[in-house]
Amino acid sequence: MDKISHFLESLSEWSGRAVAWLTLLMVLITFAVVVLRYGFDTGWIAMQEAITYLHAAVFMLGAGYTLRHEGHVRVDIFYHRLGPRGKAIVDLLGTLLLLWPMCLFIAYVSWEYVAVSWERLETSNEPGGLPFVYLLKSLLLLMPLLLSLQGLARFLQSLQVLRGRGPATPADDPPEVL
Repeated sequence: MDKISHFLESLSEWSGRAVAWLTLLMVLITFAVVVLRYGFDTGWIAMQEAITYLHAAVFMLGAGYTLRHEGHVRVDIFYHRLGPRGKAIVDLLGTLLLLWPMCLFIAYVSWEYVAVSWERLETSNEPGGLPFVYLLKSLLLLMPLLLSLQGLARFLQSLQVLRGRGPATPADDPPEVL
């Protein structure tokens, strides 16, 4: 179980760090759009759409990484007062009853939407827009997949804590990047 958990956490860590570089690209493209618009009174729809695509990719592909580092918003009224076993129970139940059902729901309701987009190889409606709308919509399936995998890592770690074999909290044992 430790090897599986470690691998899944490494995957979240790697994907999060890789996606973080997209923020730099997004800033550079935004800067170029502003310079072109106000300095040269010109611009391209494709550049503006690229910013939207990058923003979506950072948000959607970074969700598992954010979960791994406990960056998602949660109500922490009692959690911080709990011991390692109590936190493990909350994490285990939260993953089982909230995270995975939500990920399954997102994947289920997105499946046909994404499939139709791929079937049509959907492109932008804007003249000069990007031809990869189907790739953008695919993020709707990748996000719940990455979240579910990180949830599995958290679930396995919680089981290990409950068995008396794991770290006090999942974030106490950061994995190496792949």
